[in-house]
Parts: sequence; C-alpha cells; structure tokens
Amino acid sequence: MNDFLPISQEDIAARGWEQIDFLFISGDAYVDHPSFGPAVICRVLEAQGYKVALLCQPDWRELKSFEALGKPRLAVLVSGGNLDSMLCHYTAAKKPRKKDSYTPGGEMGMRPDHATVIYAQQSKRLWPELPVIIGGIEASLRRFAHFDYWENKLLPSILLESKADLLIYGMGEKQIVEIADYLAGGAAVEDIRYVRGTAYLADDLQELEEYVELPSWEAILKDREAFAKAYHLQSKELDPFYGKVVVQKNRQKFVVQNQVPYPLSQEEMDMIYDLDYQRTYHPSYEKHGGVPAIEEVQFSIISCRGCFGSCSFCAIHSHQGRIIQTRSHKSIISEAKKITALPNFKGYIHDVGGPTANFRHPACAKQLEVGVCRDRQCLFPKPCPNLDADHSDYVELLQKVRALPGIKKVFVRSGIRYDYLLADKNDRFLDELCRYHVSGQLKVAPEHVAEHALANMGKPGKEVYLKFMRAFNKKNQEIDLKQFLVPYFISSHPGCTLRDAVELGEFLRDIGHQPEQVQDFIPTPGSASTAMYYSGINPETGKKVFVAHNPHDKAMQRALMQYKNPKNRQLVKEALQKTNRGDLIGDDARCLLKIAAAHGYQKRQGKPAGSEKRGKRR
Repeated sequence: MNDFLPISQEDIAARGWEQIDFLFISGDAYVDHPSFGPAVICRVLEAQGYKVALLCQPDWRELKSFEALGKPRLAVLVSGGNLDSMLCHYTAAKKPRKKDSYTPGGEMGMRPDHATVIYAQQSKRLWPELPVIIGGIEASLRRFAHFDYWENKLLPSILLESKADLLIYGMGEKQIVEIADYLAGGAAVEDIRYVRGTAYLADDLQELEEYVELPSWEAILKDREAFAKAYHLQSKELDPFYGKVVVQKNRQKFVVQNQVPYPLSQEEMDMIYDLDYQRTYHPSYEKHGGVPAIEEVQFSIISCRGCFGSCSFCAIHSHQGRIIQTRSHKSIISEAKKITALPNFKGYIHDVGGPTANFRHPACAKQLEVGVCRDRQCLFPKPCPNLDADHSDYVELLQKVRALPGIKKVFVRSGIRYDYLLADKNDRFLDELCRYHVSGQLKVAPEHVAEHALANMGKPGKEVYLKFMRAFNKKNQEIDLKQFLVPYFISSHPGCTLRDAVELGEFLRDIGHQPEQVQDFIPTPGSASTAMYYSGINPETGKKVFVAHNPHDKAMQRALMQYKNPKNRQLVKEALQKTNRGDLIGDDARCLLKIAAAHGYQKRQGKPAGSEKRGKRR
C-alpha cells in the first residue's frame, strides 16, 4: 500500500480495520524513511500482512494517551527512537540539549528520559496480559547491566526496569517476523525463548545446555573490574556462527541473550529497502515545521550494514555485527530513481554508504562460513593479511548512480576508513572519490594521534593518517582540484592523558588545522570505551588505563584542540604548565600559546596588557 502507516484512529478506520495486530510506540516522530528503525520494522510487518499502527511520542505522564489507537491483538512494540533517549537529551557535559531533531519542529521534552523503560512500563500497566516487546538502539545496547553516564551509575538490564516480556537486539527485522508468526499462531510470549537476536528474563538456567555467564550486576556493583570482564566475555560471543548463549544474573532474575542472528542475505536486504517508504515525515507535522532529522538522510541511500572497523568507542559492531551485509546494485539504483522523483530533489545524492561507506563486502571470504576471528581485528593494529581490500564493486555502484538522469552529483558523506582505502593496491577508488564524490571537503576520523590513546580507541596510528593525507593531496593536485580534509578528533577518551592532548595540539599546529567543533568522549552504553571509562581497565588487554573524569581536566584536553581560541587561553596555559611544556608558551612559531597574541587580544578588548593593575583607562 503506497501510503503512510496509520498514526490515528481515523487512519485505522480509513483502512477498514477494526483492530490492529501490533501497536508500535516510538520516542521519535513518524518519519517514513529506511534510515528510521520504527518505519523499517513496521513496514516489514506490513509486508507480512500484519496490521500495524504507530503511536509516536505519547504523553508518558498520562496512561490514557497510550490508549489512543486502541488495544492491539498480538503485542505492543516499544522503541525509544533512533538514538538512546539520554544521548538525545543531554550533551557530553550533561547539559540539556536545545533541540531534538527527531521531534516536530525540533522541540525538546516530547519524550521522557529512558523512554523505552517508561513506555514499556505504561503499556504493561494498561494491558498487563499483552506481550510487550522492546527493541531499537536503546534496548539493544542496554540489554545487560550497563553504565549510565548521565546518571553516573550502574543500571541493571533494561529488561528488569521496563518489565518487558522480550527484548530484540540488533536491527531486528528477522526477529520481529519470527516472533509475529509465533504470536499469530497462538504461542504464548513466555514460550518464545529460542529466537536468535532476542533476550529475556528467566528464574533459573535449567533449560540451557551451553552458555557463557557474565559477572552479575551485584558483582559489578562491588568490583568495577568485573564490568570490564563482563564486557570482554559478552563481546566474544557476538558472532552468529560460533557465539554462544550469554547469561547474567540481575537481582533475582537471569538475563538470557540468545545467539546472534545470521547476516541478512542480499535478497533479504533488498526486500527491506525496496518497501514503500514515503521517504519523508508524516504530513501532520508540516504545521510544526517538519522533523529536522530528515534533512540529513532524505536524499541519502543506505548501501550496507555492519562494520569490521570495531572502534572501541562505537557500538555499531555490537548492534549490526562485524560481517558486512549489502544491497544489490539494482535495489540501490531503484531507490536513487525514486529520490530523483521527489518534489524537493535538487539533483544531489548526499550519500551512498552505511556505518562505513567503503565497506561493500565482508573483510574476508571465510566470514560468511565460519564467522569473524574471535581474538583478532580486521584492521587494528594493522590490516590483517587476509583482508580483501577491494573497492571495485563500490566504484562501479557509484558510477551507475551518478550516471542516472536527474542526478548532478553523488557525495560520500557517511565516512570512509582510510586505512582500508590505503590497503587497496589499486588507487582507483581514491581517484574516483576525489574527482566525483567530494564537495570540496572530505570528513575523516583519525580521532587522535598519540600512540597509546589510539591503541585504546582501536584506531590506526598517526602515520597512517599522514600517509592518507599525502595521497589525498597528491591526487587533488593531479586532477587540479582544490579540496581539503576535515579530520575529526575526540577529546578525553579513556587512555588519553593531558600529555597526549598536548601532542594532539602540536599535531594540529603542524598540519595547520583548527577544528571548528570538538567532540568530547561520551560513554554510551554497549561500547568497549564505556567499559574502560567505568572500570579503568581496557577489557581487551586487561591493562589499566587513565580516565579523565574531572570536568576541568576534560576542559583542558578540549581546549588544547582549539588552542587559538582566545576563550581557551587560561585552560591552555594551565595544561601546558601542568605537563611542563612551557616551551610551547611564547612567540616562537611552534608555540601553542602566543604572548604577542595575548597582548593584541587585550588591546582589542580595550585594555592594554597589565591594565588590571592600573585601574580604568581614561
């Protein structure tokens, strides 16, 4: 059916339905686009013949608001939205954000903190006999005992807090169809215990034959190092071919995580993305100015899933897996043609990519037969000898898309792994990238330059970025284009000391780059870096790491990345003094803190240097 999904009783009645099968409660406004999880899950269910309606951003303080679309026949599905609701609400400094891009008009306050928990609790209060199934990024990455940065405490599994019957982790399309078919066939939700990619609560472990048990929530409360151990054990089972069931005791219950689902085939990926998405927000939001989040993705195409980059601070490999899954060229070109027909399309495809744009096939052939290596990464600390670094399929795909009528240019914005690019002996992709797919600036993410800081991040060394920078600049000289790299860096990541931050400041000086925006590390649930932040232990190596917890220490690291900003002068000075780097204070070209610059700055403010002792100027 080529229309928006129902979001009101009027919509349900217009379809001639007396009762829906599934009620999907979402912390986001309804955007019918394949980049938005609620839309994807609902469209997949619709394609299987189920009647689905979306209840978006209900007033969580009023129980009756959850009754707006009536009682569903089979189950209530709950998602906090495309982002963890706490990340959606608060910055790295734990200050409230000013805008919620997933809400009409960008208005804040339309969803609660811990939205998945609150929505599920209210659903259970309203219909205690109905199955409540939680999913999405918030549920997925909080499925075990986890650290909540904004509350600064350890929380038990979201299954306990939410009182949900079942949790779907990962992307969820396979799981939701299997569960829906069981429920439609008359199965009780408490009997649905063997679906891959799900987790549930159990009173005991008598039914399980083989499993890996994590340190309990209670054990972690007493010993922070146990948190690192729990993460390490869990992370080793995130493979569909050899991963085992994982359990963890939380209070009086056991969280049981079933094995990881198998990767989607290309046919399954195509089926999901070929569904009848309207590719925009629901028209009822027009009066509020629309939903801002659509602006970044409306003219973008998802070509792949998964990531074998496995950066420590990222949980994508935990959510989508390390095995790359791709769509066919035919499916992607079909979507590109649909985009060209949109009334506000100006001829520019903003992105063709995924978590990492230039990953278009598994890292090596064996991954689809026996899984990823348990104790080895594909790219870190250096590319594996078995890595299949080949961009030919991606180059061919980009060529086909940009050749379509009505398309002026195709950009690559979702990020590339330059270490993977350099591992390709053929430089064809770099040539095509620079000639056709960069809009003057290419954003890349070296994240840091200090050796042991990068080691804790799981990122390649500084010399790899410098090699790519030289290759990029050389290529642009060859093709006579003036284009620039825009590197992203993270401050205060676990393992990053103040001395490391000074080293980064010197690197930025040497390459002549001053970041306009700086990202402080945010410990989000489900990542190795968060385990480091909470425990002070790198879960992979078992070694202790320095962690900057003090806000002032973090402010100094951040300031060193923007050392030219006059507002940061005092912080930069303190940082250089604390690290005994007074050699970087002065008027020499290599100095980060300029004395003459300070004098000129005070003059511009109407005060000569030293005027504090002289009183007001006349």
